[in-house]
Amino acid sequence: MPLNCDPNFDEHRWIINIRRTLGEELEEDADLPVCIFNVPKALMSIDPDSYTPQQIAIGPYHHWRPELQEMERYKLAAAKRTQRQLQRIKFQNFVEHLMKLEPRIRVCYHKILDFGDETLAWMMAIDAAFLLEFLHIYAIKEGQALTRVSSRPMSHLADYAGRNSGHNAILRDIVMLENQIPLFILRKMLEFQSPSIELADDILLSKLIGLCKDLSPFKMIENLPHIEVSECAHLLDFLYNVIVPKLEEPIEMTEDEDRDHNDEEAQGRKRLFADSNHVKKLLSKICNKGPLRFMKKMLLNLPCMILSNLPGFAILKQLLQHSCLSQDQQETTQEEESSNKTNKPPLVEEITIPSVTELSKAGFCFSTANGSISAIDFDVKTATFYLPTVSLDVNTEVLFRNLVAYEASNASGPLVFTRYTELMNGIIDTEDDVKLLREKGVILNRLKSDEEAANLWNGMSKSIRLTKVPFLDKVIEDINNYYDGRWCVKVGKFMKHYVFDSWQFLTLLATVLLLFLMTLQAFCAIYGCHRSFHHVKNTTERLS
Repeated sequence: MPLNCDPNFDEHRWIINIRRTLGEELEEDADLPVCIFNVPKALMSIDPDSYTPQQIAIGPYHHWRPELQEMERYKLAAAKRTQRQLQRIKFQNFVEHLMKLEPRIRVCYHKILDFGDETLAWMMAIDAAFLLEFLHIYAIKEGQALTRVSSRPMSHLADYAGRNSGHNAILRDIVMLENQIPLFILRKMLEFQSPSIELADDILLSKLIGLCKDLSPFKMIENLPHIEVSECAHLLDFLYNVIVPKLEEPIEMTEDEDRDHNDEEAQGRKRLFADSNHVKKLLSKICNKGPLRFMKKMLLNLPCMILSNLPGFAILKQLLQHSCLSQDQQETTQEEESSNKTNKPPLVEEITIPSVTELSKAGFCFSTANGSISAIDFDVKTATFYLPTVSLDVNTEVLFRNLVAYEASNASGPLVFTRYTELMNGIIDTEDDVKLLREKGVILNRLKSDEEAANLWNGMSKSIRLTKVPFLDKVIEDINNYYDGRWCVKVGKFMKHYVFDSWQFLTLLATVLLLFLMTLQAFCAIYGCHRSFHHVKNTTERLS
C-alpha cells in the first residue's frame, strides 16, 4: 500500500518547492513571524462554520473550494476597476511587484502554500483589489462621520446600513483567521494608487477604523489607541489590537500553577463548611468504634425490630432496614468517589463565579463601564460590578471565536480576550441572566432573543491553554469573596448542604420521630393515657 494517501499530491512540484526554498537567500523579511494560522482543531471541532468562509475566499487556504468560486467574478470585476484607477501602470505591473515579495508573503502563512510564484501573486493582487473596494464604504473623511461610498457593481454586496445579508456574510468571512492576506499587500496597492506612502497609510487606516466601528462589539472610545498600520499583520490583527487592551506586565501561568490556583480558590470558597466537615468526620470515626458503634446500631436497628412485631408495618420495616444496612456502604462509596475526583485534574473551561441571577439575589448591582475590557471592575463598597457595554448581532459570534483563535495561536502572553469570554460565560447561564444585563445596559441584544444571546456566551467555553490575566482574576476573586461573605449565601449553602442534600439527616429525623411516637404509644398502653388525660380535663374544669 503506498504511503501517500493524497491522490492530488505532486512529488515533482514538492521537490521544486524544496529546492527553491533552500536556494533562496535569506533576507530581513524572512525573519517575520508567522501571523496567519490554521484554526486549532480543539476550536474548529466545536463550530466549524464560524471558522470556515461561507461566501468568499480571501487568501490561499480556501481559494480552490468549489462552493466559493461564484464570488470570483466579483473579485475579477474589482480588479478591472482597480486597473482603470492605476492609469499610468497596468495591473500586471503590480502583480510582478508582488512576485518579488513572494518569500515575504509565504512566510506569513503557517501552512505550506502549494502554489507557484505567479499564481500566488495573482491571487493576492485580485483579493487585495476586492478587499479595498469592499472597505471603501467605510472611508472616513477628515473631521466627518462615516460616508457611504458604494459602487454600483458592489451595491448588492456592500451595504453600510447592514440590512443586506450578503454584506454581513462577507463581513463574517473577511474576519476569519484562515481567510486573511498580509496587510502590507493592501498598503502596496494603495501606494500604486497614491502619490505618497503616508497618504496610502492614511487611506487604509480610515478604512480599517470605519470597519472597527461597524464590527467592534464594544463602544469605540473617542481616543482610539495609536496603531501603526505598518505594524499590523492583517485585518483580524488590526481588530484585535483595537479591541483588546495590552497589559504592561504580562504574567503567564503554567497549567500546573493554574490548577494549584484553582484548588486554592475552591478551598477558599468551601471555607464556610470546612470546620463542620472536620467535626463531622471526627464524630463519624468515633461513632464507628467501640461501644458507640454498638449504641448507634441499637438506635438504628431497634425501631426496625419493634416495627417487625407490629401489623401493617412490613413495608416500612424493609425501607428502614435497607436504609440502615446500606448506610456504611454508601459512605464508603462516597469516600472512594471523592478520592477519585481528587486525583483527576480539575475542569477549568468555565470560571468559578456565581451567575448574574445569583449575584443579583445576593445584593450585587450591575453598571456599564466606559471603555472596553480594561474597564471591568468591582467596587466592594457599593457591591457594583462594572462591565463594558457589549453589542451582540449576527456577526458577533464569528468575530469573537476568531479573535479567540488568533489570540491562542499568536499571543505569547496572557489570553486577555479569551479570559473575558470565559468571564461572561461564567456569569451567564440562562436567558434570565441576559435579561438582567440587558436591562442594565451591559448587553445590547440585536439577536432574535435573550436565549440566543445566552447560547452564544455558553458556547464560548473552550480554550486552548490556561492563562492568568491579573486585573480580571482580581475582579473574579473579589466578587467570589464578597459573595461568599453574604449571610444569605452562607445560610442557603448550609441548608442545601446539610439538610436538603443530606438523606442521612432526613432518615435520622424520621427514625427519631417514629421512635418517639412508638414510645408514647407504649406508655399510653401501659399507664392509660386516656384516663390520665380525662382526669386532667376534669380537674381543670373544677378549678375553673
